[in-house]
Amino acid sequence: MTLLEIHEPGETPLPHAGEEALAVGIDLGTTNSVVAIARDGKPAALHDEAGNSLVPSVVAYPAAGGVLVGDQARGLMASEPDRVVASVKRLMGRGARDVQAVAGVLPYEIEPGTGESDMVKLRVGGRARSPVEISAEILKTLRARAEAALEKPVERAVITVPAYFDDAARTATRDAARVAGLEVLRLVNEPTAAALAYGLDKAAEGLYAVYDLGGGTFDFSLLRLEKGVFQVLATGGDTALGGDDFDRTIAERMLMERKRDGIEDRIDEAAVKIALALARQMKEQLSSRDKTSGRLELGSKPSFHVVTLEEFEDAIGGYVEQTLDIARQVLADAAMEVSKIDGIVLVGGSTRVRLVRERVAGLIGKPPLMDIDPDEVVALGAALQAEALTGGSDTLLLDVTPLSLGLETMGGMVEKVVPRNTPIPVQLAQDFTTYQDGQTAMAIHVVQGEREMVDDCRSLARFELTGIPPMAAGAARIRVTFAVDADGLLTVSAQERTTGVEQRIEVKPSYGLSQDDMADMLYESLEHAEEDVARRLLTESRVEARRNLLALEAALAKDGNLLSIEERAAIDAARDRVDKAIAGEDRDEITAAAESLESLSKPFAERRMDRGIREALAGLSMSDLERRVGE
Repeated sequence: MTLLEIHEPGETPLPHAGEEALAVGIDLGTTNSVVAIARDGKPAALHDEAGNSLVPSVVAYPAAGGVLVGDQARGLMASEPDRVVASVKRLMGRGARDVQAVAGVLPYEIEPGTGESDMVKLRVGGRARSPVEISAEILKTLRARAEAALEKPVERAVITVPAYFDDAARTATRDAARVAGLEVLRLVNEPTAAALAYGLDKAAEGLYAVYDLGGGTFDFSLLRLEKGVFQVLATGGDTALGGDDFDRTIAERMLMERKRDGIEDRIDEAAVKIALALARQMKEQLSSRDKTSGRLELGSKPSFHVVTLEEFEDAIGGYVEQTLDIARQVLADAAMEVSKIDGIVLVGGSTRVRLVRERVAGLIGKPPLMDIDPDEVVALGAALQAEALTGGSDTLLLDVTPLSLGLETMGGMVEKVVPRNTPIPVQLAQDFTTYQDGQTAMAIHVVQGEREMVDDCRSLARFELTGIPPMAAGAARIRVTFAVDADGLLTVSAQERTTGVEQRIEVKPSYGLSQDDMADMLYESLEHAEEDVARRLLTESRVEARRNLLALEAALAKDGNLLSIEERAAIDAARDRVDKAIAGEDRDEITAAAESLESLSKPFAERRMDRGIREALAGLSMSDLERRVGE
């Protein structure tokens, strides 16, 4: 039975009678990309004339003009390295300032960001180009391959993304597809696509893990499958960890050996790219050999280098351990023991590394599933989902939000509205109110992260709700709704309930999040949990004390004549003590000062109430009063 039909974003119509629905699945990878098609539940990767399914995710802008993608672009790495870009996926959704911080380890010339978006740009072939523009060239090539193989136009696709891609990176991926002329039916998390390819959705029930280590990203997801319901229980990852880091260890070793041997070279962008290309070849050879060698052609004097399997595994051991730490954290998030896992799927070309397979098997305690080519498995799953979205499916996919989404409240605190690991698509709402009397507008600041204070989270968007009727503080009711679609993209709306005034924003990220920070957010929330709670409690005490001071000031301005000179002096002194306590760091002192002020102000509040009652009853006869009571 179909539990839910997910046709997001937008509605994807079913084909008319006699018309074949055509949508492909695309794995837009860091190192290689793949396009696949599924018919009658049977997916297949599409090949070129030489029988290759992989398109290297390399783009070149040669001096002769035009654009080259794949093997042709990789072939220019030695002769025109300054015109070649590889591994651009690692930069999707990054801001220029984020990349400048790590520019020393990137073989790119970074172009300073301009405008509000601050999107990173790379200077390639004498021109600044964004990761969206470069990725679009890869998608155009994949689209052309599909059209050649299928002999008809291809305009729709399901594209996979790492589960830990944030809103900025997902938006950048959709933008690249739009530039390439493709309508994105859905962005599917790579671990989910891999599980689909293995047919795990057809199992009656089971708990499966997906370990996805690609060229530049890592994801670990835990999925529960129950009679067609496909739910991601928890996910974790690092969008800047992958096989590229393995390559860099070998490249750095070779460059250091040249320096040690006295070979004078200028280690520039071109030299690093050439070294990385050779390092990648040597890494791949070590998947089936115990020793490899290579000749590094740099400058006027080439060099010869030998790397053993033991040396390679020693160099990358720390990276592999990082992936296992993330896997353990995901299991802890789901409160799940390793022994409960029915199977683990390996995804991504970097899982061919022997140390990776050994360590994963050791963690889970059983051999991983490796029946499908790890380079193709994600695209095959995407193709199955593309077929399901265009032809109907009995499978319900429930991915999750990788990080919490919330709002800034008074004092710079974060109120979480959508907790992390919430199944999507989802729509959740929460009511807020005004802070001051007569407030007619409210600033809405949307944030993402696990910490308690705004400064420690990532800013997503800001907008204002105006037209709120002037009321007493706390009287207005503003409902803020977070809607996360099946792609993990966010829309936020705010509505004042009494008037119906509403503002809405589709969150378009500023591309300003450091991807390293993305993975660190969860760990920092755990590391600083006690500190964050104490800081939040202190802030809450300050906010409440300030609120009481504002209310008291308004009351004194209106009815201060109800107090004697001595009473007013005592209240003013107590107000000063509260102000002083608020400026300090002692929450208990703030609470004590606020309670003292409340105690001193209590007789004043009672007199104000008496006066209000007298004014309300003034001029009323007994019969008028009885009539009002009866009403």
